[in-house]
Amino acid sequence: PVTQDDAGLAVVMGHEIAHAIARHGNERMSQGMAVQLGGAALSVALSQEPSLTNDLFLQSYGIGSQLGTLAFSRKHESEADKMGLVFMALAGYDPQAAPSFWERMSAMGGGGAPELLSTHPSDERRVADLEAFMPEALKYYAPR
Repeated sequence: PVTQDDAGLAVVMGHEIAHAIARHGNERMSQGMAVQLGGAALSVALSQEPSLTNDLFLQSYGIGSQLGTLAFSRKHESEADKMGLVFMALAGYDPQAAPSFWERMSAMGGGGAPELLSTHPSDERRVADLEAFMPEALKYYAPR
C-alpha cells in the first residue's frame, strides 16, 4: 500500500487539511464562475461576427481558460503539499516521509498526462519541491 504507516497517513491528512484551510475549493468555484462569465461576455461581443470567426474565438477562449485553470490547480496542489508538510511536522510526524510517499504514489500511477495538461504537478516536480521545502518544514518537527 502507498500509505504504509502513520507517517504516510499524516502526509495525506496534512495535504487534504491544507486544501480545506486554504479554501482551494472556494477559489476553484469562483474561478469557474469567472471563466463562464468571460465566455458569455465574449459570446455576446462576437454575436455579430461571422460564424467561423465566432467559433474560432470561443474555441480559443475555451482552450486558453482550461490551460489557465489547470495551472491554478497545480498551484493549489503545490501549496497543499507544502502546508501539509508543516501540519504533519506540527503533529509530530517526520515530514521527511512525504517524498517517499509521493514516490510510491507515482509508482502506482504509471505516469500521466504532461504537466501542462494536468491538475497536479508532475511526480518529479512534486518530490523536488517537497525536498526543497523540507528545511522549512523541519523547523516545526519535534518527534512524538
